[in-house]
Amino acid sequence: MRYLFYLLSCLGILSFAITEIETRKDYPQDYFRSPIDQPIRLSGTFGELRPNHLHSGIDIKAAGGKTGQPILAAAGGYIARIKVNSGGYGNAMYIVHPKGYMTVYAHLQNFSKEVAAYVKKQQYEKKSYNVDLYLGPETFKVAKGEQIGRLGVSGRSFGPHLHFEIRDNSTQKPINPLLFGFDMEDHIAPKMHQLKVYHLNDKKETLRTKTYDLQKSGNNYRVKGDTLTIGAWRAGFALKVYDHHDGVSNWNGIYALQMYQDGKLVNGFHMETFAFKESRYINCHLDYAEQVSNKAYFNRCYPLPGNKLSVYDKKEGIVPLHKNKTSKIELVALDADDNKSTFTFWVKRGEVAEPPTKNFNYTMSYGQANSISLPSLKVNFPAGVFYENVYLKYENSSDNSEDVYSSVHHIGTKTVPVHTYFDLSIKPDNVPAHLRDKAVIAYCEGDKMISQGGKWKGEFLTTKVRGLGDYCVTVDDIPPTIKPVSFSSNMVGASKISFKIKDAMPTGGRAKSIRYKGYIDNQWVLMEFDEKKDILTHRFDSKTGKGEHVFKLVVTDDRGNQSVFQEVFGR
Repeated sequence: MRYLFYLLSCLGILSFAITEIETRKDYPQDYFRSPIDQPIRLSGTFGELRPNHLHSGIDIKAAGGKTGQPILAAAGGYIARIKVNSGGYGNAMYIVHPKGYMTVYAHLQNFSKEVAAYVKKQQYEKKSYNVDLYLGPETFKVAKGEQIGRLGVSGRSFGPHLHFEIRDNSTQKPINPLLFGFDMEDHIAPKMHQLKVYHLNDKKETLRTKTYDLQKSGNNYRVKGDTLTIGAWRAGFALKVYDHHDGVSNWNGIYALQMYQDGKLVNGFHMETFAFKESRYINCHLDYAEQVSNKAYFNRCYPLPGNKLSVYDKKEGIVPLHKNKTSKIELVALDADDNKSTFTFWVKRGEVAEPPTKNFNYTMSYGQANSISLPSLKVNFPAGVFYENVYLKYENSSDNSEDVYSSVHHIGTKTVPVHTYFDLSIKPDNVPAHLRDKAVIAYCEGDKMISQGGKWKGEFLTTKVRGLGDYCVTVDDIPPTIKPVSFSSNMVGASKISFKIKDAMPTGGRAKSIRYKGYIDNQWVLMEFDEKKDILTHRFDSKTGKGEHVFKLVVTDDRGNQSVFQEVFGR
């Protein structure tokens, strides 16, 4: 694998000037082994564009699409952290290695026998299925190639795979694992699909957009007519492009994208490493409206003012347009094996149309704090909430539903990205005294309401939210439901009991998700929650012997509504 790629114009090989871009450092090529014993096939790449975050590792597909495949330590070291969570990474293990690296193995089906026993002991001591355990160098040493667990689908995983990371142990920054010499067949260049053109004003704000389909010839792409006439004084571009690998059908993220204007590099990034704290800046790197509305991922080839991502080689890209002079634009996409695709086109200025009329009543400057203060609504946006100036339309409407106790406040549109949480306070109307502690601020999406929680401050209900859209005050006074899936009075020979539990109102933002506690004969027992299926499971062990027992399950939601299931069973 090469560590530099060169873009040359000499000898007529390519048309732009000689440019050398150092895209990666030297990383050890034989220190880590593969964490599986089969060929590596990927369903996700490092730095891949995901909802609200950059992917911090590689997703290795399960052999035959099944769980249970042995997972092996990529190098010698010690287990420094074990985290078990019903969401997120699920069952995850973190191993520290002598050369200053850490490897992470997530969504495991289970841990090795010794480690699993240790984790279970900690869970019972803490009386919690979810645990985050930090260990010293002497607790669990591992050798390179030693089995540490099995591939699974735990946590927020929607198919069997191993999420594998390599981190710099001193900074905890993830590094692209494909830069460490893993043997993976990849001879397929990234595939380009669409170009999006942004007509920009003198403040570099978008006036209108247009999308073009691309035509393919080998690994070269073009747009019909080759020259785009754009009715604006300046333009920005975004490219819909995906990486592909031998032997799989997945559409993965690319490693690098470079944009040249008349032979000069004006914008480019490569996915070598980044800090977790900057991951959410993905929402200004991509076209957020396309991602939210169409689930399409366009890499923006020019920066928005609030973009603080560190992955860029060059952070310009806005192209001034001339009526009688074309500019040549070349977009070069690469994967981690330097398979390359190129898209070449020309741009010039056409007749500049009058800018469209904006329908707004608040201007939110991205670099400073902003607020909305009305008799029934207060919104405080701290500096850094927005990535560019936002022209926000606020209005409200009535909702005559019995369970809505305020106007519906329409605060901008959900297609505008928000980086950090902001304070939202709504003054409701006539919430009955007995329901006051059940009141929540809800995000309204069609007929669906998602609780954002809330606390009373005088006459206002207040909370923190992380998105624009429609909000109102409602009440959540319905207890969660508990439905037996695998439970009866006769559990002789059964290995587990399970229940489907469901919150009456889904939660988001800072609202607490559903909580649960299970007891057998008044003693707390370990129960595992599958968030994807809403299934809660207890697996019998030696703690529950033969005879008659009483099982009790208590489920509580964010507003303190509670349901209890209690029955006698025999073993």
